[in-house]
Amino acid sequence: MFSFLRRKKTADTAPTPTPDADGFLPTEPLGPAVPRPGAQADTPAALAPTEPDNTIETIAASAFSTGDKSNFFEQAPPQAEPIASPSRTGWLDRLKSGLKKTGSSITTVFTGAQIDDALYEELETALLLADTGVPATEQLLADLRRRVKETKATEPAQVKVLLQDAIAELLAPLEKTLVVGEYHPTVIMVAGVNGAGKTTSIGKLTKHLADAGASVLLAAADTFRAAAREQLAVWADRNRVEIISQEGADPSAVSFDAVGAGRARGLDVVLVDTAGRLPTQKHLMEELAKIRRVVTKADVTAPHEVLLVIDGNTGQNALAQVRAFDEVLGLTGLIVTKLDGTAKGGVLCAIAREYAARGKPLPVYFIGVGEKLEDLQTFKAREFAQALVG
Repeated sequence: MFSFLRRKKTADTAPTPTPDADGFLPTEPLGPAVPRPGAQADTPAALAPTEPDNTIETIAASAFSTGDKSNFFEQAPPQAEPIASPSRTGWLDRLKSGLKKTGSSITTVFTGAQIDDALYEELETALLLADTGVPATEQLLADLRRRVKETKATEPAQVKVLLQDAIAELLAPLEKTLVVGEYHPTVIMVAGVNGAGKTTSIGKLTKHLADAGASVLLAAADTFRAAAREQLAVWADRNRVEIISQEGADPSAVSFDAVGAGRARGLDVVLVDTAGRLPTQKHLMEELAKIRRVVTKADVTAPHEVLLVIDGNTGQNALAQVRAFDEVLGLTGLIVTKLDGTAKGGVLCAIAREYAARGKPLPVYFIGVGEKLEDLQTFKAREFAQALVG
């Protein structure tokens, strides 16, 4: 059980509260989150670096089996490379297959070529066609030339490996652990344009969390799309988790009620499914900003994560979406979906380059390569670089 203390006011001095601009009564800060019994508040234990399986289910289950949920999704240090599980290996094959078009185009550049200016020009074209963008392409080529010079590479195959290294290093800041359990509940707000796979990604993430033993509450704040509530309700029923859903209700009110219910019931995670928005729809983007403000009214520390789901097939438009949603919501991470179709994948390099220049890396927590539950996996820079180059 959680215990939150409020300062009790005397009847003769307590002012009458008035609703704010969003129609909600002001609340007092509830103080820092109280850890669950048995959890270590100061230095929560991390998973052992010898964990051989880095799939979502195994990492999550290990964290919850110890009774310490403060490092949920915590993974081994980067230097301790775990052996990929069979499920992860199969998923990597699907990722490589999804990015085959891009990988084949880049691989062709190194076939029977010599290390000269012509090779770098062809490689520049291939990277631009892969949606890497001009700034990221220029950075990668400059880095590649440096690596070739330092290693004294003489074979195109060596240059290909060096390109994988350069891409992996560029994408490394995007590789980050999603931490659930530092706050109770951890409030995760999820946004995205229509068709990006937002609600499906929430459902998959809910399944992984529930299977790991986390108590999850879903907030059906996507009242804009007719079937969204029903779709989320199916995931809630399938995963046997609770859901807050009100037909025709204001999405901000649904979010407020869900966060309050999550705190009152002592749940681990509240996932808020917001309506699909095009970044050009200003009035709808303002509604998203209102949801974020209202969530903070329900819990002054929330939302703890603001994730954007982007379709890997949208190319450079994905970068424009990230910019627009980040400006309105202050994104903390991304989920990239549909990398199993015609996706080129290079846009992640563009995102990494832009946010590194800002001094604010934007993590890619998960990437998806299909509709199956196991097709949503944690993002690994090295794996992605190898799949991208082919």
